[in-house]
Amino acid sequence: MILRLKSAIFVQALIRRCETAGAAAYLVRRGAEEAGAVFLKLNRLNGALTVLSPARRGEERVWMRPLGDTADEQRCADYFAKQVRFDPDIWIVEIEDREGRAFVDEPIV
Repeated sequence: MILRLKSAIFVQALIRRCETAGAAAYLVRRGAEEAGAVFLKLNRLNGALTVLSPARRGEERVWMRPLGDTADEQRCADYFAKQVRFDPDIWIVEIEDREGRAFVDEPIV
């Protein structure tokens, strides 16, 4: 049996993890407290943005780059608007870090 962490707790822990490592993280959109999917927007503060979306590879949780390695602000906004139309319960966290770190334990593929 796989125990899942509530989305609200995961987001709080992620933001704290970013802050303790010297990065800034902001809650852009609050989703369903219990089980809303969490999306990440990595901002390298030089115009390069990367979106990470949660996915499963077999039993393993991974993060996918649905817009490739980098995207501009408009592509990110359009992508998130589409995701919200599909599932209004999603969370969006923006991480500002010049190194582009995601601060998640699961692999990024």
